[in-house]
Amino acid sequence: MSNQTESNAWYVYKGSGDPHHLIDGLPAPPPWRGFEADPAEDLPFVPETRPKEIRAAEHYRPDPETVKLVNAALYLRRPLLVTGPPGTGKSTLAKAIAHELSLGRVLRWTVTSKSTLGDGLYHYDPLARLYASSRNEGSNRTWDEDLGRYLRLGPLGTALLPRRRPRVLLIDEIDKADLDLPNDLLTALEDGEYEITELLRQLDRYAEARVQTADGADQALIRNGHVRCSQFPVVVMTSNGEREFPPAFLRRCVQVEIKRPGAAKLKAIVAAHLPDMEEDSSDIIQRFLDEQEPSSLATDQLLNAIYLVHTAGLSRSATREALEQALMQSLTPR
Repeated sequence: MSNQTESNAWYVYKGSGDPHHLIDGLPAPPPWRGFEADPAEDLPFVPETRPKEIRAAEHYRPDPETVKLVNAALYLRRPLLVTGPPGTGKSTLAKAIAHELSLGRVLRWTVTSKSTLGDGLYHYDPLARLYASSRNEGSNRTWDEDLGRYLRLGPLGTALLPRRRPRVLLIDEIDKADLDLPNDLLTALEDGEYEITELLRQLDRYAEARVQTADGADQALIRNGHVRCSQFPVVVMTSNGEREFPPAFLRRCVQVEIKRPGAAKLKAIVAAHLPDMEEDSSDIIQRFLDEQEPSSLATDQLLNAIYLVHTAGLSRSATREALEQALMQSLTPR
């Protein structure tokens, strides 16, 4: 036990779900991963506000290997590439890290086949700007143009803003992206910086501009059209393992594989989410395990089945078994 405690003493993220501020004691990054100095004026803290996500984070229990690799990514200031079957808690890991390390709300970028790097960095609305200009054309009023009003940072762009404590960024289902996106991400994640072209074109007028962040109401001050982080964000990229990634992309990530939980892990999950129902759920858990191969099931299907049969007061009968089977349908063709 003493050896295990000593080996875990360097952990910042414990995987316990209990919030703390150990992130403030994280050692300095490697020399090749240093960025800007912390800003004199910090950005506002964005708290967790969604009870469902807070609850999921509190009850999430990663395996020891995942906890170790999360800490490796924190120390090295590298993104995590988390792979595993659907429903194994890949995206919940990002919420659990943010909750335990007291880093506030997770910035989420859900990737599709049409997503580009620009979608993650920022959005410029030229039509709104043109409309504002036309409304003032011909009037006696002086149009006080503010280009920053027509810019909004995306999740990645917001995560890379300089701040004293990092934000957590979830890039969800990156394997659904176009083939170019992983390579396009390399520079932004390696250098922790990007440029806003629309501001750079008019630096004489917009050496400083306030731009809306992905969080909504807050604005960030952008100087010289350039953003560079001071604390590298905690980046969690999820993949269902449906594609291979370029070697240059993989070597810049800490790779985590989340496997399907076994019986002991499932009982712990049920006990965490449905503590009063775990004792009488052995048969449902076994059915879940039996149905996983060659098909696949998600853990939330198991929780739904257990909750329903218990709240409906169903004993071990044909009706109960039929409901269990209906709620735990395979997610892949047999």
